[in-house]
Amino acid sequence: MSDTEPINFPKPQRKRTSSAVGPTTPANGRDHNKINAQIRFDRQELSQILAIYGRKVAAGEWRDYALDMGREKAVFSVFRKSSEWPLARIEKNPRLARKQGAYSVIAPTGQILKRGHDLKRVLEVLEKRMEVVR
Repeated sequence: MSDTEPINFPKPQRKRTSSAVGPTTPANGRDHNKINAQIRFDRQELSQILAIYGRKVAAGEWRDYALDMGREKAVFSVFRKSSEWPLARIEKNPRLARKQGAYSVIAPTGQILKRGHDLKRVLEVLEKRMEVVR
């Protein structure tokens, strides 16, 4: 396996109904593979994200994370406590790859802290320690 291969998660098994047309063609005629396509972080991207996550956990700033992979984007959310809103979200949205960049870091308020084409450069915004200015 190489570092650029995506991590393949098992697909949930569906029960087949009698109205199914075929193994790869659902009743509406769309291609089955396109319907179940998900945007995912590959190994290299996850290792970069988890390196920062590990440092923040060791510093006591973060305690939990969540992964959300869907058709439009993949999101890595970090939490101080699992019952709270995420402190930051790291998103991968391939539709924006040619425009602003596929990667972005988003604050809890929804403000985009950094966006770009290179994940390592985008994650640098999380390395800086934020302090209250008086």
